[in-house]
Amino acid sequence: MISPAARMKIREMLEEDIGFADVTSEAVVPARARAKAEIVTRQPGILAGVEEATFAFEELGVHVKAVKTEGESIKEGNVVMRLGGRANGIFAAERVALNLLMRMSGVATATRELVDRAKKINPNVIVAATRKTLPRFSYFDKRAVRLGGGDPHRFRLDDCVLVKSPHIKLIGSVRKAVKQAKRASFSKKIEVEVNNAKDALEAARAGVDIVMLDNAAPAEVKRAVELLKREGLREQVLVEASGGIGPSNIASYVAAGVDIVSSSYMTFRAPALDMNLEVLGGKGFKTTAGRGQQKSR
Repeated sequence: MISPAARMKIREMLEEDIGFADVTSEAVVPARARAKAEIVTRQPGILAGVEEATFAFEELGVHVKAVKTEGESIKEGNVVMRLGGRANGIFAAERVALNLLMRMSGVATATRELVDRAKKINPNVIVAATRKTLPRFSYFDKRAVRLGGGDPHRFRLDDCVLVKSPHIKLIGSVRKAVKQAKRASFSKKIEVEVNNAKDALEAARAGVDIVMLDNAAPAEVKRAVELLKREGLREQVLVEASGGIGPSNIASYVAAGVDIVSSSYMTFRAPALDMNLEVLGGKGFKTTAGRGQQKSR
């Protein structure tokens, strides 16, 4: 079920897109005219955003019947949902609904690609997203990551303590930064970002929960994992690799022995999945048109 926060955001999207009125539809289409329409895919991928798109249409009085399930693989030409109701309601909600469907399906598709490549090497590895998302779109991006089989990682800055390189640079050392971080909250996990095997060992000795090797080559990540094993600390910490990871190199990082691979590829670089709204026909017009197509606007 769609969350109250998501409902509020979608209402804001509709308000922003519609403005005072859809002047074109109100001028051209009779107020009581009704129509039937479908949303059709133009590319294969993983479907996401059905709940959000449904809510956008229903907010404007449109009846929605979902044909495909979220998280399901879809092919070019598949009908995702069928719509019926006031024609002007369909047109007014169209752009917001398609934006949500296309963006979220693109994120889910990219996530599934990374997950499939990673799990061929290690079925237990976690593929996580980062906080690199579109402004005010984090909720939708992160939900799409889940639908693609990934982990959302942090939603917000208050989710966990993540000590990054700039923090360490200002404080002076990994150990000092971790000592300060432990004062934040007994209930928060502590993760430290490092760039090399030596600092990864220092972080583990300091008692962190997660060591993140950021922008380190797979060989350096592997050295860190082996060093933690030799020191008897490997089972005490989770090891995460991050930074510049995508479809072409994710397997190398998984093979290095990490527990988690985090990437911004799915939310920051992957394209939206192309979809289109097609009008099938309507009632309440002076003349009856045959099957036509309303291209997404």
